[in-house]
Amino acid sequence: MRILGIETSCDETGVAVIDAERGLLSHALYSQVALHAEYGGVVPELASRDHIRKLLPLVRQALDGADTAASDLTGIAYTSGPGLLGALLVGAGVARSLAWAWGLPAVGVHHMEGHLLAPLLGDEPPEFPFLALLVSGGHTMLVDVQGVGRYRILGESLDDAAGEAFDKTAKLLGLGYPGGPALAALAERGDPARFSFPRPMTDRPGLDFSFSGLKTRALTTLRETRTEQDRADVARAFEEAVVDTLVIKCLRAVQETGAERLVVAGGVGANRRLRQRLKEAVGAEGASVHYPPFEFCTDNGAMIALAGLMRFQAGAGEDLTIRARARWNLESKSEV
Repeated sequence: MRILGIETSCDETGVAVIDAERGLLSHALYSQVALHAEYGGVVPELASRDHIRKLLPLVRQALDGADTAASDLTGIAYTSGPGLLGALLVGAGVARSLAWAWGLPAVGVHHMEGHLLAPLLGDEPPEFPFLALLVSGGHTMLVDVQGVGRYRILGESLDDAAGEAFDKTAKLLGLGYPGGPALAALAERGDPARFSFPRPMTDRPGLDFSFSGLKTRALTTLRETRTEQDRADVARAFEEAVVDTLVIKCLRAVQETGAERLVVAGGVGANRRLRQRLKEAVGAEGASVHYPPFEFCTDNGAMIALAGLMRFQAGAGEDLTIRARARWNLESKSEV
């Protein structure tokens, strides 16, 4: 079984080819970061138009890189949601059209399902079941994963996702887009004892998150600061608060579920401080922590190809309807 995977949920155009026996054969990725940087965030119309320009050339690149012809493929997987509707429609339309033209089945994949399965692309993939922390620019959630399509959300952000809070706070600090890596770099020069930010919702039971208050705290603190060191100290306080909050919730989830494995996926999962703290805290509970390879932490076609492969192997199939969903509950993915 050999699957072509297509990802166009936001501002990355990703295409990959994966084989059931040989693994990942190729992947091609184009990032729109430079396109959106001058606006300080993703402009949906520009994102959709750029996907139109880049997608088919990337499909050809991925097929050539995998030494694969259309006749070698078994199926096509594409991101069906959640995400920017226009961007999703580009990927869904191209995937469905190619599938029809080539006489192949196609299956829509949940974007977050792709992320939580991405660690399986690594050299030491975790076994089911596991606990997953999905932490990105659009989502922050803890998920109990029993198998493909068997997901139970234990907690999620009630407002801003962690990555979104990073980007908004970075903008307050005068940093570029995307803000997460730039804020983390600035925080390295900050004094962790200078400012104290709250750890939202950690003083009550439950596994939900809230990060919008940290952005507000950063704004009010910045009004009283002037120097570059002040900005670094605010960045450090913000990062420490987000990381501590995520670690506290993950530790609580491990203890409540008895999970032996924690998977961390999504762009924020590349944060060095978060990785260090999780390794220490979760390791003390006797559980292991697993991440995707760095290149697959952010949006990419490889994770969609893998999720599609696993769904096809489990017997998934869909009609010819082009499906794109801006919002889509992960739990609604039925077991296949």
